[in-house]
Amino acid sequence: MTFSRLVKQTVQHRWFPASLLILGLALTAAIYWPGLSGSFFFDDNPNIVDNKGVQPTDASLPSLINAALSSPSSEFKRPLSSLTFAANYLLTGLDPYWMKLTNLVIHLLNGWLVFLLARALIALAQRAVTIETQRTGVIAALIACGWMLLPINLTGVLYVVQRMESLANLFVLMGLIGYVAGRKLMLTQSNNPFSSQFRSDWGGFGICAASLAIFTLIGLLAKETAVMLPLYAFLIEWVLFGFYRRPITPSQNTHLREWRLISLYTIGLLIPLIVGLAWLLPSLLRPESWATRNFTLSTRLLSEARIVVDYIIWTLLPTPHALSFYHDNFVISTGLWHPWTTLPCILILVAMAGLVLVLRQRRPLASLGIALFLGAHLLTATILPLELVYEHRNYFASFGLLLAVVPLLTTGLSRQASQPAQGFILARSTTLATLLLLWTFETAITAIAWSSPLSLAETLATRAPGSPRAEYELGRTYIIYSHYDPSSPFTAMAYAPLERAAALPDSSILPQQALIFMNSRMHLPLKDAWWTSMIEKLKSRPPGVQDESSLGALTDCARDHDCDLPPQHMIDAYLAALSHPNPSARLLAMYGDYAWNVLDDRDLGVRMAEKAVKADPSETTYRITLIRMRVVLGQTSEAMCGYQQLALMNVGGRLDQELKSLLDMIEAHSQPASTTKP
Repeated sequence: MTFSRLVKQTVQHRWFPASLLILGLALTAAIYWPGLSGSFFFDDNPNIVDNKGVQPTDASLPSLINAALSSPSSEFKRPLSSLTFAANYLLTGLDPYWMKLTNLVIHLLNGWLVFLLARALIALAQRAVTIETQRTGVIAALIACGWMLLPINLTGVLYVVQRMESLANLFVLMGLIGYVAGRKLMLTQSNNPFSSQFRSDWGGFGICAASLAIFTLIGLLAKETAVMLPLYAFLIEWVLFGFYRRPITPSQNTHLREWRLISLYTIGLLIPLIVGLAWLLPSLLRPESWATRNFTLSTRLLSEARIVVDYIIWTLLPTPHALSFYHDNFVISTGLWHPWTTLPCILILVAMAGLVLVLRQRRPLASLGIALFLGAHLLTATILPLELVYEHRNYFASFGLLLAVVPLLTTGLSRQASQPAQGFILARSTTLATLLLLWTFETAITAIAWSSPLSLAETLATRAPGSPRAEYELGRTYIIYSHYDPSSPFTAMAYAPLERAAALPDSSILPQQALIFMNSRMHLPLKDAWWTSMIEKLKSRPPGVQDESSLGALTDCARDHDCDLPPQHMIDAYLAALSHPNPSARLLAMYGDYAWNVLDDRDLGVRMAEKAVKADPSETTYRITLIRMRVVLGQTSEAMCGYQQLALMNVGGRLDQELKSLLDMIEAHSQPASTTKP
C-alpha cells in the first residue's frame, strides 16, 4: 500500500477529524504551559494588579458590581471581563498563573468553536466545491488547530488583560454558529402554517435573530469588538446564502429573497452603523480628538493600510522580529509615498476587496475568509483614534485568513480533481505542513520567553531594538530584579536601556520616571538632565496615559516617603503636563494628591480635586477623595452635600462600605482635622 493511499484511508475514518482536533487541543495546551508561569505584564498592572475593584474581599453583590464597573480601559467598563478577573482573585488571589490558565481554557474553547464554525461553513460551500463530508471535518480540524497555534494569537492567552478579546470572541463564535444553524433551518419552507416545515422556517429565523442579538450584547460586556458579530454574520449570509430561500415547490427555478433577514440586518446592522457614524464623526473631525496621538485621522488611515498588510504576513509567515509585541516605533505614513510602501499596501487591500467579489461564486470559502479578515479590521484600523498596532486585534481576523488559505492547501478537495490539480497535491500538503510547523515552533519559543519577566523583557527588547517601550520594560525589569540594592548587578544593567529609551524623541516620560524612581529609592544622586528631559517632553505634547502613570508613580513614592524628590521639579512637571487644554481628571486628581499629601497645600489640593470631579463626574473615586478633604477642612455641610450626590451613584449597593465610612467620618469631624490624609 502506497503512503498516499494510507493517508487517504486514514483521513476517511470517522474518528479522524475528532482525533485531529483533540491532538491540536493537547498540543496547544502543552506549548502554552511554560508561559503560564510568567508574571503580570504591561497593561495587566492598571487593569488588574493596581485595580482594587477586581480584588474584592467577598462575593457579595455590592463587591461584584463594584468589580464589574472598575475597569479603567474603557468607558464601557467591560464588566463581564472584570468579573472574571474578580472571580480569579476570589479563588486563587492575585496569582497570574491561574489567570493565564483561565485564558488558556477560553482559548481552547474558542478553538473548538472555530472547528464547529469552520465545519459548518465548509459544508455550506459544497454548493460550489465538492468536498466530501469526512474531509470537511478534517479541513475544519486543520483550520482550528492552525488557529490555536498561530503565534499572532499568543497575547490572547499569556497577556492576562487580553482575556477581554478572547472572551468577547467566545460569544462572537457562538453567535455565528447559532446564526448558521438557524439559517439552515430556514432553507426548508412551506406555505402551510401548521406544517413542521413552516415552524422550522420561523424557528430558524428566530434562532438567527436571537443569536445575533443575545451574543452581541453578552460579548459587548466583555469587549466592544463583539459589536462586529452582525457584520460577520452579514458576510456569511452574503457569500454563502445570498439572502435567498429555497423555492416553495421543486418545480420552481427562481429564488425568492429572504426579506426577513434583509429587515434584520437593516435594523441590527445598517441603522446602528449610520447612527454610530453620525455620533462619532463630528468629534473625530475635531483636531483636539487627536491631540494625545502622534498621528491624525488622515495619517492614521494611510498607516493602517500598511499595518493590515503586515498583519497578513505576521499571521501566515511570522518571524520573531515581526511579532515583537511593542510597535511604538512604527513609522507613520505621511503620504502615499512616505514611506513608499503606503500606496502599494493600499492597492493590495483594494485587490483583496476585489477578490472577495471575484471568488464569491468559484471559491466561496476564500472569498468569505478574505471578507472576514478585512471586516474584522474595520473597527480598529479605520477612524477611531486608537493606538496603531496591536497583535491581539487579529484574534478573529486570523480565522478569516485560515478559512481562505487552508482549504486551498488541503489535498483531496474533490474526487474528480483534475490531473494538473493532482500534480500539486504534494506541494500543497508540504506547504501546509510547513506552515503548521512554523506556527507551532514560533508559538513555542515565544511561550517559553513569557515564562519569566526577565526572559520576556530581554526577548522583546531584542525583537524590537528601536522601541522605547521595549527598552523601558527591560530597564524596569532589571530594577525589579535588583530589589533596590545599589550593589546588585541588575542595578548597573538598568541604566543603559532606560537611557536609550529616554533619548528616543517619541518616547513617553516612563524612562525618566524609572531612572528618578530607582535612584531616589536607592538614595543615589538624581541627574538634573532627567528632570529637564521629562519636563520638556510634558511641555511639548499633551500627556498620554503612560505619562500620567509616571507622574502618579512618583507622587505615590513621595507621599509614602520612599522617595525624596525635589518639590520644585515635581511642581514644574505637573504644571507642564497641565499646560495643555482639557487635562484629564486623572491628572488633576494626581496633582491634588501631591499638593495635599506632599506639599501640604490644602487649598490647591481641594481645587484640583474639584476640577477632577468636574472633568469626570461619573468616577466615584474623585468624589470620595473630595468629600474626605472637605471633612478634614471642617467643611461638613459641603461634605454632606457631596455625600448625598455620591449616594445617588450607589448602584446595587456597590458603594455601601465607602458611604458608611464617609458618613462615620462626617459625623466624627465637627472640628477641622488638619493632619488627616484624604
